[in-house]
Amino acid sequence: MSGTTESKTLHDIKFSVLDLAPVNEGSTPADAFRNSLDLAQHAEEWGFNRYWVAEHHNMPGIASSATSVVIGYLAGGTKTIRLGSGGIMLPNHASLVIAEQFGTLESMYPGRIDLGLGRAPGSDQNTARALRRTLGTTGDEFPQQLEELRAYFSENSRFVKAIPGQGLNIPIWLLGSSGFSARLSGRLGLPFAFASHFAPNYTIPALKTYRDHFTPSEHLQTPYAMVGVNVVAADTEEEAKRLATSQQQQFLSLIRGTPTQLKPPVDDMEQVWTPYEKSIIAEKLDSTIVGTKETVKARLEQFLADTDADEMIINSQIFDHKARLRSYEIIAELMS
Repeated sequence: MSGTTESKTLHDIKFSVLDLAPVNEGSTPADAFRNSLDLAQHAEEWGFNRYWVAEHHNMPGIASSATSVVIGYLAGGTKTIRLGSGGIMLPNHASLVIAEQFGTLESMYPGRIDLGLGRAPGSDQNTARALRRTLGTTGDEFPQQLEELRAYFSENSRFVKAIPGQGLNIPIWLLGSSGFSARLSGRLGLPFAFASHFAPNYTIPALKTYRDHFTPSEHLQTPYAMVGVNVVAADTEEEAKRLATSQQQQFLSLIRGTPTQLKPPVDDMEQVWTPYEKSIIAEKLDSTIVGTKETVKARLEQFLADTDADEMIINSQIFDHKARLRSYEIIAELMS
């Protein structure tokens, strides 16, 4: 044996699901929730580790704005898979409210709830103002608010107590798309999830920052990093590329400032975007993996080699629900 550490394989890490509860064109949020529950039940059966939903607001194509409510719905329809937030945008909320909400979830579904936290508003500035926690929040006070939230979960919280919440062991994750949360989660000894699925260029620097600043804590003795990955898998390359155009159209609507419901796939994106828009989306979705099982396996192995991640959380924005299930099933086949 040499002194070098052996590289991880796909069998050495855990895989999870990131669900934005997509509202497909011509459907309703109620349809999105039913699809999410069906996917969560399949993900549990296929052996995925956790299932996270994300807080976004004023997005016609994303139904998970009331994130803790959605988590409760999914937890009630599953038995073993971990449920959580990827994430709760803490500056939008009073820390006490989040402590009570997740204390309630953990009390109902003990040992299954994760609390992933971000410091962005998860929306545009007008919507951030409408959320009204404070009118001038910038996210700079995030470390202080995080400290306040963690105090509500401690056994020794004083004055105001989170009931339920106080004394409960709910894993807290920090989410990030830059170095800020990477550094903070390392310093606090918390697990860290990086949004590689839309900030690919910052992935490696952020993970290095997290690991370099990691200090062992009562929660973690060694760093634990999860990375987000967009995957569109299908039984043929052509079908996978076609299915991926729904996500491309979703990003296109965002950069145009006109967010829409998730659109059906198209045969030729060249008829939809300009060369400039194409280049922007190519950069945003640079780490997206599209293809057959063999293609996805090779790309995931390379991404694992690049990041040395402990876990990958997979986002698949696919219009057709059966095709979305098949994409996750292909990933599950690579896990087993």
